[in-house]
Amino acid sequence: MNIALWVAQFLLAAVYLGSGLVKLLRSREQVIASTGAWAKDYSDGAVKGIGAVEVLGALGVVLPWLTGIAPVLTPIAAVGLVVVQVVAIRVHLKIADTKTLPVNVVLLLLAAFVAIGRFAG
Repeated sequence: MNIALWVAQFLLAAVYLGSGLVKLLRSREQVIASTGAWAKDYSDGAVKGIGAVEVLGALGVVLPWLTGIAPVLTPIAAVGLVVVQVVAIRVHLKIADTKTLPVNVVLLLLAAFVAIGRFAG
């Protein structure tokens, strides 16, 4: 079980770090062109804020458990990533962008698995 949790944690970290850095380092127009129309409805600051949340979630889902420093932050970060996906699913449904929903659901389930698994010990 521990190996499965680590695999899930590193997958989440890789996806959210990449996605978050794209939002932080590119302009809103570049984000719209590369990741979809959802960003049209948000300000530059909101897109950067989402990117920052994703990067922090990526770090939080791995580093505390890996270092042993405040390991309770890992499942808390995973719960945060569940919330990110719930909101992302809502946003994608609102604009009728259903092609990304399977990815959103998989990320939500992985984050829930990590949260439950790490809270359980």
